[in-house]
This record gives sequence, C-alpha cells and structure tokens, in this order.
Amino acid sequence: MSAGQINVPIVFRGRNGAAMGVASKHSQCFAAWYFHVPGLKVVSPYDIEDCRGLLKSAIRDPDPVVVLENEVLYGVPFPVNPAIMDKDFLIPIGKAKIIKPGKHVTVVGHSKAVKTCLLGAAELAKKGIEVEVINLRSLRPLDTETIFNSVKKTHHLVTVE
Repeated sequence: MSAGQINVPIVFRGRNGAAMGVASKHSQCFAAWYFHVPGLKVVSPYDIEDCRGLLKSAIRDPDPVVVLENEVLYGVPFPVNPAIMDKDFLIPIGKAKIIKPGKHVTVVGHSKAVKTCLLGAAELAKKGIEVEVINLRSLRPLDTETIFNSVKKTHHLVTVE
C-alpha cells in the first residue's frame, strides 16, 4: 500500500454486462467487484458523450481506472453534440448527470440501464408521474451528492441495473 503517495496511471477498458447471443458465463457485470477494490476508479458510460469524455478523463487520471462498456450499446446511434468533438472535452470522473429532471421519484442507473430508466420515465410520464433520471457515469467515486439532492426533492429512489 502506498498511502496515496505513488500514482499508477493505467486504464483498463473492456466489455461488461449482458450481451446478445452469448451464454450466461459471458454476461456478468463486474462493476460490483471492481467497485470494492481500494484505489481503483470505475466508470460506466451510457452514450457517446460519456464514452468520449470519461475515457479521455481516465487516460489523463494519475490513478488506475476501469472503463466498463456494455457491448450492446456499441451499435446504438446517439445524437452527437459538436462540443464533445473538442480535443479538450472531458467528463469529470465522479460526477453523475441528471438526464431528465423530475419531482416525484428519482431513478438511478448506469450504462445500458440508463435507457431502461428513460423508457420507464416515459411510461410514467403518461400517468402524470415526473421521474428524475440520473446517469451515474462513475461508480467509484460515486456522486452521492447528486443522488442525495435528488432524493431530498423527490423523497423516493429506485435503482436500476
């Protein structure tokens, strides 16, 4: 143990979670395993913005970072904001994003589960329930401040994985 005195700038990037046409032994989500490793940062992107911004931040980080990507999302088209094409575009590790504001319930997910959260929010909106959807982006460090502030507003929390 280095007590934070030695940096190890390395990035491990790979597929994670359920995929199409593979057996159960090839569909595990390793986020919980990596989440519990001291000193390791863990990010889990959802869209192209997350992928580009988090990967670049991981490369520039002085500590080890694991980038967990769900391969089902590789072929999904996402709108591209021209700002993300800037060479200096970064997403801070440890900062979640409120994708959809709401006032009745907070729904939190990462990676592929964000789409499930958005689909659920759309269904509940038809019934007059306003869902706040949070894309975690980083699992470790976890942006508890964004989650807590949302739950203070909505008084309800649902996690989706």
